[in-house]
Amino acid sequence: MKHLQFITAGESHGPALTVIIHGLPAGFRLDADQINLQLSRRQTGHGRGGRMKIENDTVTFLSGLRNSVTLGSPLTCIIPNKDFKNWQDTMDPVSARTDTKVTVPRPGHADYAGYIKYGMDDIRNILERASARETAMRTLAGAVCRQFLENTGISFHSMVVKIGSVSLDESRFTDPLQWTDSEISPVRCPDRDVTKKMIEAIDQAKKEGDSLGGVFKVAVRGLPIGLGSHTQWNERLTSMISSHILGIPAIRGIEFGLGFGCADLPGSKVHDPFTIKNGVISRLSNNSGGIEGGMSNGNDLIFKAVMKPIPTLVKPLESVDLSTGVPTPAHMERTDSCAVPAASVVAENVTAIPILDAFLSKYGGDSWPETLKHVNAAQ
Repeated sequence: MKHLQFITAGESHGPALTVIIHGLPAGFRLDADQINLQLSRRQTGHGRGGRMKIENDTVTFLSGLRNSVTLGSPLTCIIPNKDFKNWQDTMDPVSARTDTKVTVPRPGHADYAGYIKYGMDDIRNILERASARETAMRTLAGAVCRQFLENTGISFHSMVVKIGSVSLDESRFTDPLQWTDSEISPVRCPDRDVTKKMIEAIDQAKKEGDSLGGVFKVAVRGLPIGLGSHTQWNERLTSMISSHILGIPAIRGIEFGLGFGCADLPGSKVHDPFTIKNGVISRLSNNSGGIEGGMSNGNDLIFKAVMKPIPTLVKPLESVDLSTGVPTPAHMERTDSCAVPAASVVAENVTAIPILDAFLSKYGGDSWPETLKHVNAAQ
């Protein structure tokens, strides 16, 4: 049963973005500076476009909080869109001008399917909400949830392991504590030499009017055993996390632990043997990525996800004008040449939402002090 519910709202160039989170325990002191830190991390990364130079995302609370302490009622947060002043004629919710229409869909975007599904005559009505700008609000929701979890000693980590054809040797970075240099890398890669090659690959793609995708890795350390459940498919922690990660625009796949590598190996090389030292049961490996039977097993939770290249291209692909049926190059919007580093930050934060949901299902109370009593009693 879900304890947390949240919904986001807002268009990319509308007045603001909004998220409402319901189900947070009362009595927890939120740190707005830490939320803003996660929002700023999302805006970094080599290959980002001009929008990041305009916006400086910061949270404003409208409800569910008093003197920075959660009330147990729905938490409403907004991020104003500074760029709205340049788009007000086009995007005003009440009196926008709609005489200029976007009618040429971009391959790889929601443009065409949304245009047909909702019976629109203007793709602007689709692309504004389909924009990855919405991930700012899910990053915000995750930044809220991770504060509760970090209060219990759980930590979140991420790094980029591949951009285009440039890959990191992951065998050198098996411990998430080795990933700290990703915070000072423009592409969130902890290896300086690989960072340089990734930057060069992004610059070359930008020069050619193209874009690059890649792969990032997320780790969550300190989870107790038994978050999630084997009893229902949608309560499995793998299912809960996957739905959030695959809901990030341009994410095309996720794997936990060995993931697709399991297909190449016999079971004896895949599963994690038990051992016992000084009366403590542990594992000899973590090929499962910290989840067995849909539940956290005490090891680090580790997954990777792949992001396709941004589909808005400076040198656009061929398309068709839906108003005339005439072939024409695809519509052009402001774009990034690579957003994999930003996606890793989004995923790192978004992961906290289903984990807190599972955490509250196991330990929850109406207030955070009550929840902590349940946690301490279980230890």
